[in-house]
Amino acid sequence: MPRNGIETLAALNASPRPDIAFLDIRMPGIDGLKLAALVPDVHVVFVTAYDEYAVDASDRAAVDYLLKPVTDERLLRCIAKLQRGGPPLVQTDALAQAAQARDAAPIRWLTVGVKDATRLVSVDDVLYFQASEKYTEVVTAGERLVIRTPLKELMQRLDPERFAQVHRGVIVAYAAIDRVERDLLGRLRIRVHGQRDMLPVSRAYAGLFRQM
Repeated sequence: MPRNGIETLAALNASPRPDIAFLDIRMPGIDGLKLAALVPDVHVVFVTAYDEYAVDASDRAAVDYLLKPVTDERLLRCIAKLQRGGPPLVQTDALAQAAQARDAAPIRWLTVGVKDATRLVSVDDVLYFQASEKYTEVVTAGERLVIRTPLKELMQRLDPERFAQVHRGVIVAYAAIDRVERDLLGRLRIRVHGQRDMLPVSRAYAGLFRQM
């Protein structure tokens, strides 16, 4: 069993070459999108816990995109698609460009797994992100959703002119900030438009509001 992207690539290049590969998105050495670009004649299905890559992987590159935990029904639909031959695969150059664009450009959409479906949520609608145990809450004006992407990685992919990390567990949209207050102990708290919750600001990020 391959333990990383490099070993997976070696296995895919072995003889006889497989027709189908089930890949994760994140793997040490080579990530799934870049690996798929190196084996354009292999039908790729991504099986991953990371829902935010569905637009890049499923729409542009892969035969299918399965979110863990995968239900039996969802897996059967994927197998049926593979038996039909799947959609035409994207050319290597296009897939490589998609991977590069993903790394360079701020994300505009979040893909959120809801039961057996995947929803697209515009980053423009997000008020803030908050770490919650093993998940990250995505808070909009009307709902709270959950993704698996850690805040550290999210911050690397969000537009820094629109979002700020204000606490190790909080990223907030600048446009969503109503006001910044100090509590009785002098700690900074952010009030978000239309939300009752007050978001904490840690000392490490207090410089963002130094004028207070």
